[in-house]
Amino acid sequence: MATEVIVAGAGPVGAVLALALARAGLRVTVLEAESVIDDSPRAATVHPSTLDMLGDLDLMDEVTARGLVCRYFDHWDRPSRTLIARFDHEVLRDDTAHPFVVQIEQHKIVGMVLGQLAAYPGVDVRRGTRVTGFEQDGARVTVTAERDGVAERLSADYLVGTDGGRSTVRKLAGIEFEGYTWPERFLVLTTGFDFQAEWDCSFRSYFADPDEWVNLFKVAGDDGLGRWRAVFPTTPDEPDDEALSDEVVARRLSKLALGANPAAQLLHRKLYRVHQRVAATFRSGRVFLAGDAAHVNNPIGGLGMNCGIHDAVELASVLAEAGPSADEGRLDRYNARRRPLNIEFIQQQTIANKKRLEEKDPAQRQARAADLAATAADPERHRQFLLRSSLLASVAKAKTLA
Repeated sequence: MATEVIVAGAGPVGAVLALALARAGLRVTVLEAESVIDDSPRAATVHPSTLDMLGDLDLMDEVTARGLVCRYFDHWDRPSRTLIARFDHEVLRDDTAHPFVVQIEQHKIVGMVLGQLAAYPGVDVRRGTRVTGFEQDGARVTVTAERDGVAERLSADYLVGTDGGRSTVRKLAGIEFEGYTWPERFLVLTTGFDFQAEWDCSFRSYFADPDEWVNLFKVAGDDGLGRWRAVFPTTPDEPDDEALSDEVVARRLSKLALGANPAAQLLHRKLYRVHQRVAATFRSGRVFLAGDAAHVNNPIGGLGMNCGIHDAVELASVLAEAGPSADEGRLDRYNARRRPLNIEFIQQQTIANKKRLEEKDPAQRQARAADLAATAADPERHRQFLLRSSLLASVAKAKTLA
């Protein structure tokens, strides 16, 4: 009898997990609280390590067709408008089948994966269905879900929470979400203004500034015409309505484009809190966590969704190998690998990325810039830097863990 899995959440991690499980011959029920795919601006960077995994799932043709292929990414000093270092993924040609990044919005990935899932008779995707409880014993997990005010109970061999940073599954399992919240919020502004023409920058660019750093990156948009997202930190005491006001938005954007008005082409604005948290465990019996339900981090470096997809691919393999009998050794492997890898490669790296951009001490700023420039200039250091930033080093490290 095929192993049965309930996946709570149909974001990019839940969708990829369901596809990987279905391709391995498992039966999957996906429960998604929202009735439609959330197309608000969220994660949009897919690294080479993750592209390798999506290639194994036969998704790469559509990913490259609907996204922007980016060979380079930049580090800049914003006050002086100076390029510090440009990194070239082509140096990873011998390390990956995909020596580049694809800038593609996460809702596109969800849509294309759900499209593939429709071809699998063993997959049942239920939108507008919210998990409200679960029970488990040594043999099964029974989930209570609600749709249109009507409760139902479903049973499976395993339950996986891929239901985001506020995960209901994690809370019901009583798993602590250890870490902290940054005092400032992040402001995301999307505009049709062409920042590449302004800066001669790559599609992914990071601007260090002791007063107000910026992340700047380009995505294709649903129309394929392209648009730029600029991510700014607010001050800790800045009111939400002020940060989102036309005046403040225009001021922030105008400082990025001297003599121009990017706010005139503003398409979207969003303010959100940023966390660095990791679940105390990614497994409780027959219940697992993956993606934001298991870990959240600041977005500098574009690592969160990528790590979540890595979780999904790893967990699909674990559940397929373990089977309905719940082989403890195989099930324990998931937490033993994924949790320490997240701490080492995601938490540590994203915190370091933020500190690099916001450094205020002039001597430290100069030292960090010099080190980045030296790293980019040295072929082997350049490669090692990209192996880590692309999570290829994380994939290699996983093979050495229990």
